[in-house]
Amino acid sequence: MIHRGKNPFTALITLIFILIFHLSAAAEPERRYEVIIVGAGIAGLSAAWELSKHGVSSAVIELSQEYGAAARMSEGGISIVGTPEQEQGGEPDSPELAFADFVNYGRDEDGPGPNLEWVRYYVNESRHEIYDWLIGLGVAFEKKVVLMPGNSVPRWHKVVGKGKSLMEPIYRDCIEMGKVTFIMGTKVISLMREGNRITGVRAEHTRGGTPVDYYASEVILATGGFQSNLKMVHQYWPKDLPYPERFLTGGWIHATGSGHEMAQAVGGKLTNMQYQLNYPTGLPNPSGMRGINAYNDFSIWVNKTGRRFMRESRDTRVTFPEVLKQPGSTYWAIFDSASREHLHISGWTRPIIEKGFFENPQMKRYLKSADTISDLARAAGLPPDVLEETLKRWNKMVEAKNDEDFGRIGSVKTPWGNPPKIETPPFYAVQFFPMTRKSMGGVAIDMSCRVLDGAGKPIPGLYAVGELTGLAGVNGKASTEGTFLGACILTGRVAGRAIASERDLQRKKDLPK
Repeated sequence: MIHRGKNPFTALITLIFILIFHLSAAAEPERRYEVIIVGAGIAGLSAAWELSKHGVSSAVIELSQEYGAAARMSEGGISIVGTPEQEQGGEPDSPELAFADFVNYGRDEDGPGPNLEWVRYYVNESRHEIYDWLIGLGVAFEKKVVLMPGNSVPRWHKVVGKGKSLMEPIYRDCIEMGKVTFIMGTKVISLMREGNRITGVRAEHTRGGTPVDYYASEVILATGGFQSNLKMVHQYWPKDLPYPERFLTGGWIHATGSGHEMAQAVGGKLTNMQYQLNYPTGLPNPSGMRGINAYNDFSIWVNKTGRRFMRESRDTRVTFPEVLKQPGSTYWAIFDSASREHLHISGWTRPIIEKGFFENPQMKRYLKSADTISDLARAAGLPPDVLEETLKRWNKMVEAKNDEDFGRIGSVKTPWGNPPKIETPPFYAVQFFPMTRKSMGGVAIDMSCRVLDGAGKPIPGLYAVGELTGLAGVNGKASTEGTFLGACILTGRVAGRAIASERDLQRKKDLPK
């Protein structure tokens, strides 16, 4: 047998190749762009579109492998003021009326409430900057405008095809204009700066590897809220509310406050973090950890005693605190087979609701069904005699068109009208829990979306848009539905224009005199 020892020359060559590999990996080529946008949700893409329109290129760095984030999975409802659909529906709107509604609904007796400058901008410009812009991109709205809590007239405009049909035209236009580079599956871990100016970001691919530095003259943070970070939610929890026993996370999966932390690390100020829009309509997904938003407008809500405890509605300003007061911070929504089709789950189509919820064995823990109310009560762990009495009383009040207990019937103007009796078997009970949803406080910005420091001064080169900013404070303590997507579009476009304008001004200054 011939002994084959290691060849010293071969080992040396191997070592040299290993060193060259590691040195080249560590010395990534410099990545430089005009503007870097962190986040490919609707705020980030609106900013990229606006920059492209003004001839400015950008790189959009996104943690997930797809664009769109929460907006893509949404119902596609946007609050807009003064549209043809409102006129055609016989309920015309005006900026003055909308301003009064926004300010009144978002008021905070013990705090600052809405940012009046941004509210004024929203109500004045939503028709042009949201409606006209989206129509021009090929987005279509349903003819019927929906009245949501806090509004004097219907303002909730739903996109035909929901969130997917809202996002696709914006993304398509960004691609076709040829000035946007998408860097997907990449996590931004910190901002970079020279002196007091932001000069780029450090990022790493989600599959691992050496961090890469991306340089730019301006950085726009569009990372979303913090409602999927229960530690942050608890840290900034409103002092006037009890914290729920079981709290589902229902914000976008990547809405973990990363942008807040990065902005803070360079001196950015956080404002009104206690303003959180959380829902009482959280339905556990099959894993039981995260929540999905579901509701049935024809149901009644009962607590563990089998009794109604409030006027059921979509007014989260009222319903969420009441649910927190109930035993276990939970309740059951009761409805019958005639109202089964009115069980909605945000972002889900009817076939998916039927297959993924009603026919899903994994959801049976939270969904009970029976041919009698007493059997339904036993399945849900509720007192049968009490639940039977609750339903009997409800049906009598429906027949009399008078909710003597909570004033729900006939007193509230809703697009779905008065609720019906619950009398057609089989009967259903669905258990709901509080769920985190949206951030209405965040990184402080000025009217150009520049991030402000603790002294109220802009941090050079750093911008923030969308839910990261608490929607620019448009909502104050309580949100009128549709202002989230709307404010994301507005702030994104404002930031893009502000950067383009600043760059144009700088070019003129640099021209030889």
